[in-house]
Amino acid sequence: MIGMLNGRVESVDADTALIDVGGVGYEVRMSATDLGRLHAGQDARVYTYMNISQDAVTLHGFLDRDAKKTFLQLIKVSGIGPKVAQSLLSTLTPIQLAHAIADNDATTLAKAPGLGKKGAQKIILELKGSIDLSRIEDSPAAATAQAPVDTGMEQVIEGLISLGWRQQDAQQAVGEAIKENDVNTPLSAEDVPRVLRFALALMDRGR
Repeated sequence: MIGMLNGRVESVDADTALIDVGGVGYEVRMSATDLGRLHAGQDARVYTYMNISQDAVTLHGFLDRDAKKTFLQLIKVSGIGPKVAQSLLSTLTPIQLAHAIADNDATTLAKAPGLGKKGAQKIILELKGSIDLSRIEDSPAAATAQAPVDTGMEQVIEGLISLGWRQQDAQQAVGEAIKENDVNTPLSAEDVPRVLRFALALMDRGR
């Protein structure tokens, strides 16, 4: 199992980063929060979890250990897969997520795309009491924790979803639009509508 990567960031897309480790490129799925902290050419240490399913082998990555530990706890909840767990970490920091669980705050958890109120309640039911809030608050990562970074990509994805497109299709189209048009991330305010137009054109073309 691959537990950590140390290498150079080759590229950053809507939901993945390509990490070059000794000439081998690893495609790593990451939260929007972590992707917003990466840029091409940067050296990065990424903690990883390898998910093996019938269809694919996927690497999920995290820039700090607490995020990875939180992810591993989330995917133990029945009905919560890696995609939803990653969505939660794009919406909330590990400390915010832990507080929401401790406070029975299903509304805050349900803000994560793809989760819903029932899934949020299930997370609270199964994880409350198992997350050591004091350990997370005392960790070095918590001392420098910031609110999730808005990379601009989320705005485009939400715009596409509001027009009736599925989240997975929207994420893929945004990633392709950014790559094909050499748009830098995080997106500037001016780039958001441009990328939305590019993504819509790609999705209409693929109908």
